[in-house]
Amino acid sequence: MDKRDTAHIQLCYALPEQAVVIDLDIEVGCTLEQAIAKSGLLTQFPEIDLTQNKIGIYGKLKPLDTIARDGDRIEIYRPLRADPMESRRRRAQHKTRSTKK
Repeated sequence: MDKRDTAHIQLCYALPEQAVVIDLDIEVGCTLEQAIAKSGLLTQFPEIDLTQNKIGIYGKLKPLDTIARDGDRIEIYRPLRADPMESRRRRAQHKTRSTKK
C-alpha cells in the first residue's frame, strides 16, 4: 500500500482502571466503524456495542459512517455510571456540610 493511500489514526477506549490507545494505519476513505473493526478493540472488549456506545473524534460526537482522516483521534465512549449533575449536587452539599462544622 502506498503511503498516499493510508491515513494514521488513534483509537481510544477508556475504562475506569485503564485506557487503551491504539495507533493504526488505515486505508484512505475508511469509515469510523471500519477503523474500529480493524483495530481489534471489538474482540478485545466485547462489551463495546457500536449500536449503543457513542463515538467521537477529539470529543465531538460523530456517526459511524464518518470518514476517518489522517491524524484523527477516534474515541469510543462508555455509558456514564452516574448523572454528572446529580454527582455535582452531592459534592456541593457535602462541601457545604463540611464547612459548617
